[in-house]
Amino acid sequence: MNALLDEAERARILAKSARFAPPPAETADGRRELVGLSREELAAEMVAVGEKPFRAKQLWHWIYHQGVTDFAAMHTIAKPMQAVFAERFVVGRPQVSTEQTSDDGTRKWLLKFRDGQQAETVYIPSLDEDRGAVCISTQVGCTLSCRFCHTGTQALVRNLGAAEIVGQFMAARDSYGEWPSPKDGTARHLSNIVVMGMGEPLYNYENTAKALRIIMDHEGIGLSRRRIMLSTSGVVPMMDRCGAELGVGLAVSLHAVTNELRDEIVPLNRKYPIEELLAACRRYPGATNARRITFEYVMLRGVNDSEAEARELVRLIAGMPAKVNLIPFNPWPGSPYLTSTPDAIRRFATILQEAGYASPIRRPRGRDILAACGQLKTESERVRPTAAKP
Repeated sequence: MNALLDEAERARILAKSARFAPPPAETADGRRELVGLSREELAAEMVAVGEKPFRAKQLWHWIYHQGVTDFAAMHTIAKPMQAVFAERFVVGRPQVSTEQTSDDGTRKWLLKFRDGQQAETVYIPSLDEDRGAVCISTQVGCTLSCRFCHTGTQALVRNLGAAEIVGQFMAARDSYGEWPSPKDGTARHLSNIVVMGMGEPLYNYENTAKALRIIMDHEGIGLSRRRIMLSTSGVVPMMDRCGAELGVGLAVSLHAVTNELRDEIVPLNRKYPIEELLAACRRYPGATNARRITFEYVMLRGVNDSEAEARELVRLIAGMPAKVNLIPFNPWPGSPYLTSTPDAIRRFATILQEAGYASPIRRPRGRDILAACGQLKTESERVRPTAAKP
């Protein structure tokens, strides 16, 4: 794409995203939600109630460093001002509808938002279980309809707002009791974020970017961009913007090495074919051997797991700082695919490794609670507007 076409396509994507906007950030009683506001927006709210902008810095610390939701517990703020804040504002969290813990330590939350819509969030422990990643959703449902993904069977309901996205990580910290944020950079259980849950984050870029900036702010949650991985199915025009503005790690859901197959199992490929997708990967800022592009490749028996396809994958990514995560397909009710055999996965991995590419075989986590890759889905449905009565 040339620059003018690329910019026009980005504008089209953002306009379409606005049709699925989250609800206003006010409670039923009219109080304003402070979670999800930028520093500048928070300072403006302080000015609106007759306070100096420095109050925003105090609130930022209490909300994102200490994890406090009750203004009365913010002891550096005078009691009269605590009362004013409690009358005008709220520091909320998504409501935990259900919490499940897998036999392997994976934990999944079904979170309900103020309008009753729901999304799922997952904590995935590392193999040694002393730390792990929170898998965050950016949409309720999904518009991509990838054939192997359970989320793709749920129509897109709406985008999540910045408060709802950052609120997922905050709710997970509540669950693990990991407030306040460590001052010395010490890793906690919840040490990383993967933006790989429900939805396509680059089709909700503005809210996702705003949430990640809040998470990365060094005076709040303070998670380094090197500990954040954003996954896309290949929204090419927004990949450049994500790299330039956020610089977080990039994971690409590839899953096929020909346009013919990828058109079928990842329909977005019909708009942004493999050639354009890989060109965007090569342009991604900061992609080095130390910060490799991660390609996600779900192993589908007899579909995309042949040795010839492994060799073609090597050819496609030649010269690119990359690794390939091989993901055994995680079945879900009604899924049309089978998981590749262990031998087929090992042969595929060996070809990649011999070509110099790290190709770890992901150990399925949380399958027993439908928390594994590609298994997330909720019962939320889009509310259709009714015709106005005469």
